[in-house]
Amino acid sequence: MNQINEKYLVNEKGKRVGVLLDIVKYKKMLEELEELDAIRAFDVAKASKNEAISFEQAINEIEHS
Repeated sequence: MNQINEKYLVNEKGKRVGVLLDIVKYKKMLEELEELDAIRAFDVAKASKNEAISFEQAINEIEHS
């Protein structure tokens, strides 16, 4: 993973309450989280015992429900 130089926001007691990220690194992190979600969804679908259907059939079922 890329090195992240954190910059923390602290309250009046010095407790960390937030973090500042470079916008480019933030967007990259969001993209990686979306990819991870897709991988997890794929793993769940693959592990299920449901029969696979075509994309077109899935769209038809969604539109008619």
